[in-house]
Amino acid sequence: MILINLLPYREARRKQRKQAFFASLGLAAVIGVLVIALAWVLLQTLITDQQQRNSYLQGEIDRLDAQIKDISTLREEIDSLTRRQNAVEALQGERNLPVHLLNELSRLAPEGVYFTSVRQTDKEVQLTGMAQTQERISELLRNTNRDAQWLVNPRLGEIKLANLSTNARESKRLFDFSLKVNIKSATPEPDGKASSVRKG
Repeated sequence: MILINLLPYREARRKQRKQAFFASLGLAAVIGVLVIALAWVLLQTLITDQQQRNSYLQGEIDRLDAQIKDISTLREEIDSLTRRQNAVEALQGERNLPVHLLNELSRLAPEGVYFTSVRQTDKEVQLTGMAQTQERISELLRNTNRDAQWLVNPRLGEIKLANLSTNARESKRLFDFSLKVNIKSATPEPDGKASSVRKG
């Protein structure tokens, strides 16, 4: 006996294919949504981790900035203290300078030389005085060049002939002179003739 299928099998097959297509399409959509959701969760996790790292790094940067400010403040304080210490040491080294200067001048001046004015400007001293002869002035210059411990570079300004009247109405012939010298140092090297300066 021959069986003949009169049902529309082609339409049923097409319907099955259509259902399979839509089912696979829906499955692909679900898988796509799941993949996107997983990717979004992973991305959010990475963003959160990076934000935490950034926050940590920013906190460390702020801490280091504060330390740098403290260091710069300390450096300014150290520089200020160093400047004060140098100023105090300079003052201590130069406070006895006038005494040493006058002692030096009295030691270097030969007999017959008299100082009438001693003026100091910074490291330069201007001397004016009177001498009995020009040779005494030359001797003063030689002594300053050779034996001075506090004075250096003597420079003769001028020599003028001056007449000095005494009480007995006599007139003495003297030489008026001026010279400049430089102060060598507040603490000269001791060599047995002059004692070193004590600080403090």
